[in-house]
Amino acid sequence: MSKDFILPDIGEGIVECEIVEWLVAEGDSVKEDQPICDVMTDKALVQIPAVHDGVISKLYYAKGDIAKVHAPLFAMDVDGEAPSQSVETAEDAPVKPTSQTSTSGTQLEDFILPDIGEGIVECEIVEWLVSEGDEIIEDQAVCDVMTDKALVQIPAKYTGKVEKLYYKKGDIAAVHSPLFQMSIAGQSAEPDVSSAVVKAQSNAANKPAEKTAPKVEKQLNKKAVASPAVRRKARELDVDLTQVPGSGKNGRIYKQDIEDFLNQAPSQAVSQDTTPKASSSTSVGGSRVEPIKGIKAAMAKQMVASVSTIPHFTFCDEIDLTKLIAMRSELKGQYKQQGVKLTMMPFFIKALSLAIKQFPVLNSQVNDDCSELTYFDDHNIGMAVDSKIGLLVPNIKSCQSKSIVDVANEVTRLTEAARDGRVSPDDLKGGTISISNIGAIGGTIATPIINKPEVAIVALGKLQHLPRFDAQGNVISAAIMQVSWSGDHRVIDGGTIARFNNLWKSYLEDPAKMMMAMS
Repeated sequence: MSKDFILPDIGEGIVECEIVEWLVAEGDSVKEDQPICDVMTDKALVQIPAVHDGVISKLYYAKGDIAKVHAPLFAMDVDGEAPSQSVETAEDAPVKPTSQTSTSGTQLEDFILPDIGEGIVECEIVEWLVSEGDEIIEDQAVCDVMTDKALVQIPAKYTGKVEKLYYKKGDIAAVHSPLFQMSIAGQSAEPDVSSAVVKAQSNAANKPAEKTAPKVEKQLNKKAVASPAVRRKARELDVDLTQVPGSGKNGRIYKQDIEDFLNQAPSQAVSQDTTPKASSSTSVGGSRVEPIKGIKAAMAKQMVASVSTIPHFTFCDEIDLTKLIAMRSELKGQYKQQGVKLTMMPFFIKALSLAIKQFPVLNSQVNDDCSELTYFDDHNIGMAVDSKIGLLVPNIKSCQSKSIVDVANEVTRLTEAARDGRVSPDDLKGGTISISNIGAIGGTIATPIINKPEVAIVALGKLQHLPRFDAQGNVISAAIMQVSWSGDHRVIDGGTIARFNNLWKSYLEDPAKMMMAMS
């Protein structure tokens, strides 16, 4: 079977490269990892290896041509798979390999699923928002896909008509492979493309759909919008999702919605075509197995990588927030009229950024063998959000150049997006230090795990009104919050994090000092 090799990401921000030298020719037999060609980006010379054993059937570019990232680079017959019947007729195909031509003379284009998050190689098709034959416009939402980090909406790149969906709802789609095909409005076929090439490329276009079998989920309806974890819970409880009112955006259903539905109308929630099951209250010695996947699996891997490679140490302190709470109370109503939701978090974030200016090592990253330390000018401060699809840590970019109001607006935007499961990949990338607000749920002291490759994280405890002594020795009520730092002991010593915390604490305990530092 002839397979296209999709040119992968070859550097941050690289979208194209020049073919410097082909190291093989059409008809050559190659082995896995054998160099196929040298390409030149605007940063470096990169060698592209083969990913399978087989025979090169087509080189889509000539030496000196400009190749596009995420587009086919060459095709090969993979060893052990039946050879394609259309390879010979496809030899005369035009250089633009992702374009095809229909028999009606319309230019067809495959939409290649782009990178949708750092380290993401595949995703599940949660919902198609269009059907084959639908007319769509540029930037219109085409489908929802679920990665192991978030629910992502894929938009159309052009205006035109959907010709083919390569995957069905529930299928796993691979990054850098065709997701759907469309005819682009205003484009017609190239006059020299033969019908044999059309047939060959149409056969090739059907391959992604042949490789994946649709998953059968009987109780699901196309109008039931829910994540894979929620649908799995519905299957376990024999709940028909089409009967469950969703509390999320566009009626999206969460686990809590299923529980509420069961509590309110259990007789309606149980599927009528299944055998009644024994009450869980009478079950003895039973067990169930639930796969760890999606965001939970990603978090598990990240946490294991962090604690197994980073020597953590924890530093705890308490902060008196009495003055800051009073100032926020005075400003809250004023900014609410302007549409600004002024919580405590923007002050924590901005004070952290101000302290980083004097302790830049807290905003650094160390390489794997601990031989280099990279300092970042931008303070991209992440905040852990306990969303309904799992723990997400979006970050606010360039906090050092934002006002508290700017930070507040970003906190609101990212929190709402995270709780709805729709944080963009860019918002999840590039964090340099993190805040975990565990106190919003409960608890005072924690031992947070560093969000590798960052070097520090702070956990905020719950706010408590406790007795303390004032300067005159009188007992007063103070708004106290415990904070717990974890630092990478390879690059941060105890004295450094203590002094850094003292500065951060001083900004929070004396808001006037923080305002002066911002000027």
